[in-house]
Amino acid sequence: MNREQLFEQIRAKRSFLCVGLDTDLKKVPAHLLEDRAPLFAFNRAVIDATAPYAVAFKPNLAFYEAQGAYGVAQFEATCRYIRRAYPDMMIIADAKRGDIGNTSEMYARALVDLADAVTLAPYMGRDTVDPFLKYPDKWAVILALTSNPSADDFEILKLANGDPLWKEVLRKAKAWGTPDNTMFVVGATRAETLKEVREIVPDHFLLVPGVGAQGGSLEEVARHGMNSQCGLLVNSSRGIIYADNTERFAEAAAEEARKIATEMSALL
Repeated sequence: MNREQLFEQIRAKRSFLCVGLDTDLKKVPAHLLEDRAPLFAFNRAVIDATAPYAVAFKPNLAFYEAQGAYGVAQFEATCRYIRRAYPDMMIIADAKRGDIGNTSEMYARALVDLADAVTLAPYMGRDTVDPFLKYPDKWAVILALTSNPSADDFEILKLANGDPLWKEVLRKAKAWGTPDNTMFVVGATRAETLKEVREIVPDHFLLVPGVGAQGGSLEEVARHGMNSQCGLLVNSSRGIIYADNTERFAEAAAEEARKIATEMSALL
């Protein structure tokens, strides 16, 4: 998926919602546990219910890899289902890969056929990102300023020039690719810093987790982070997919996604 196709989806749906598929087997409604592939069965129902309101889905690999080959197969089935049923939807593999050389090449090869974008940790430098930028219309989604409490251990450390480390990550990494193939992760609970983020990367898309269950403000994110092409993919996971744990879970997910999309429409 290229930048213009993503923007067209945002315009058509008046939404910049990304639904995170952090599908935990322990939280799947009991009636689905009898299915041969309960993670996929859950995901398929959530995808069908929320697709009218979302422009992207973000399956989190850790939740599938924790189940071994059985779980990874359901991650793959989820991606293929989205591609087949909703070909205009962006798929972000939330993998947070970050290695060098041949290892990074293999990570890229494993994921680019399934997803449009992959989240990456840039700690080891450009080598971790370059292999993902070799594929047309694919995206590297680089961690910049995250919302977890211990992000302060490294991300806000002051450099010799007085700037925090996350600013240097943005300055360096924006030169590795372009606004057409590189995004940055900035947590919604850091909304007050989005103005500073935009001073460095005014044209890039930002993937913004933390709205909903983590307490981030959608209005604040839009106020400080939106650009002329929206430039935002705001992710909500638990607040949507676990809105209900009964047989009406998909209906509840749709309602939560609709609420967020309605707010997004007003902000656009």
